[in-house]
Amino acid sequence: QVQLVESGGGLVQAGGSLRLSCAASESISSFNHMGWYRQAPGKQREMVARIPSGGDANYADSVKGRFTVSRDNAKNTVYLQMNSLKPEDTAVYYCNSFRLFRNYWGQGTQVTVAS
Repeated sequence: QVQLVESGGGLVQAGGSLRLSCAASESISSFNHMGWYRQAPGKQREMVARIPSGGDANYADSVKGRFTVSRDNAKNTVYLQMNSLKPEDTAVYYCNSFRLFRNYWGQGTQVTVAS
């Protein structure tokens, strides 16, 4: 069973930065893509950023220019660098991986942006 463990969430003031990490229990090179989703209270889970095993990353329009997703295959870790954070970025952030028509999810990490 694939395990994804997120870290790096917390409380930050608007305009600040955070970096989330997602450590996988096996080689991330085996996944078609990995990425980050978020879910705010009362809202559906939405894609934030996704990076394929080969090719360019793609982002939600709401985070373009502020967030950057990256991967370190040697460490089996995916990162989400979040800059210029806004109160509307407040949510639980989930790491996601996809392989052979199956999604895998981490337990989530809370990000709270204070105004």
